[in-house]
Amino acid sequence: MSYHVLVVEDDLVTRSKLVGYFQNEGYTVSEASSGSEMRECLQSNDVDLVMLDINLPGEDGLMLTRELRGQSNIGIILVTGRTDSIDKIVGLEMGADDYVTKPFELRELLVRVKNLLWRISLTGQLQPQEEEVEEDTNLVRFGEWTFDIQRRALSRDGEPVKLTKAEYELLVALSSHPRQVLSRDRILSMISHRVDAPNDRTIDVLIRRMRAKMEFDPKNPQIFVTVHGEGYMFAGD
Repeated sequence: MSYHVLVVEDDLVTRSKLVGYFQNEGYTVSEASSGSEMRECLQSNDVDLVMLDINLPGEDGLMLTRELRGQSNIGIILVTGRTDSIDKIVGLEMGADDYVTKPFELRELLVRVKNLLWRISLTGQLQPQEEEVEEDTNLVRFGEWTFDIQRRALSRDGEPVKLTKAEYELLVALSSHPRQVLSRDRILSMISHRVDAPNDRTIDVLIRRMRAKMEFDPKNPQIFVTVHGEGYMFAGD
């Protein structure tokens, strides 16, 4: 399958470099230099992922991110020359899936694109292909919990439980591999809510937060089990 990537970048040199690189990697690539050109491309093409520069002429990439996320679940990776972490945090809060900071390694960007498209395809596989398919094909049920992946909704005996973006992605990653031990590095590669220097502690903190929300006794976890020396396992029935 050839994924369609849209590069939104006003700098011609950077845009050409990105377009050429991802075309050589087998992707269908479109390009735009402004928000208006981006909208035109999205109206006439079925795009899977947008690489969006924050500093665009006329329209701020952060506002375009909010607009895109309000309309669809398309993949969004922000490409920014800003070093202020506040811009990155705001971008993620507005709905971006990931970000890279200029100057960036093309290989690193490729890995992030592949990981994001993999997560999007995983969610797509859980969507019913025909109207006759029952709604609960999107649901993961374990114990008193129900996790609706497509709607990003978690509930316990019908009572909704709020999840942050990172917590949602962690639960998708683990529940998609029940009874399998996943290393911290592998889990990191499966979630997009990154920090500047992701490490083992990133996953440990997320696991601790999920245990506090979901375990009857967080000190004796039955859902998010630690496998010492290896990683974590989703053990929900």
